[in-house]
Amino acid sequence: MKIEEKLNLIKEVGEEVITEEELKKLLQSGEELVAYDGFEPSGQIHIAQGLLRAININKMTKAGIKFKMLIADWHAMANNKMAGDLEKIQTVGRYFIEVWRASGMDLSKVEFVWASDLVKDPKYWELVIKVGRSNALRRFIRTAEIMGREESLDKLTGAMIIYSCMQTADIFYLGAKICQLGMDQRKINMLAREVGPMLGFWKPVVVSHHMLLGLQQKSKIKDQKSKIEKTIELKMSKSHPDSAIFMTDTTEEIKRKINKAYCAEGIVENNPILEYYKYIVFESFERLGIKEVIIERPEKFGGCISFKTYEELEKNFVDKKVHPMDLKTSLWRLLDKLIEPVRVHFEQDQKAKELLKKVLAYQVTR
Repeated sequence: MKIEEKLNLIKEVGEEVITEEELKKLLQSGEELVAYDGFEPSGQIHIAQGLLRAININKMTKAGIKFKMLIADWHAMANNKMAGDLEKIQTVGRYFIEVWRASGMDLSKVEFVWASDLVKDPKYWELVIKVGRSNALRRFIRTAEIMGREESLDKLTGAMIIYSCMQTADIFYLGAKICQLGMDQRKINMLAREVGPMLGFWKPVVVSHHMLLGLQQKSKIKDQKSKIEKTIELKMSKSHPDSAIFMTDTTEEIKRKINKAYCAEGIVENNPILEYYKYIVFESFERLGIKEVIIERPEKFGGCISFKTYEELEKNFVDKKVHPMDLKTSLWRLLDKLIEPVRVHFEQDQKAKELLKKVLAYQVTR
């Protein structure tokens, strides 16, 4: 594959690339490049962590990048996931790996690394301390959103500050020249670009992928000061089960969640149904065994209509030639087909089945 082809493939993953020129130089260097992402094991894995992550990682590895996936069990403990119970966290981590195994991720080019192995090395902690010494406390507080936390001193613990230092250190300890995480991790990646040269390392290239919208995209709240009703966005969240499709959801659960999802007629902005088509369905033709998306419609509304590209589907939706319910009916069926192999894996593989049983019994905690 030519350099430009590799670059374009990685740019398909990155909603933002910092910087494209630096990425191009890395690809031209000829060295074996490592990209990394990290996951806190916490509860069930949703479609963005499962299918979308598999799609993006497969593009990165196809471009010749070696991928290191950090199972951030110690980070999850610092962030009080599973009430800080490391044994439960590690069980969830093993469940995550089984989901990816069945999600179409090319595991031959992915190395899973456990944070609990990193922390056994004194040199790792030496690096964490060096990172911690590089900036004033307020600089690390600004990265608090990487843990899904507000930047508020009264809500942060000392462990959460250590978390930021650890995640920054992870990048250099793992030899990652590319950080390939979500846009929600942007602040910590920018900190790593700042800290790297200070500690004698490199500036990692940041390839930030899009964060898939939650299905329940709109909610009404009243501002207590102004008493004015406002519309807010609800992100995909494990604490709001109907905001996401989980990787072992039943057919009925998928159908119910998609049918009640936000999808304003003719409106593209903040439309989770269109996002599922764009980022998952149109990227999964090979896995679905199709060459086009067929939207089923009653004959009185023109009958079935097919699309080979997302852009065609979006235009027809904007022109109100395709109704939201038509999109939803086809979408839940396509998602069900994509998730079916994962369900089968957890039904037929005894080890996976036991892991899922344990995970479902755990209470999801923030």
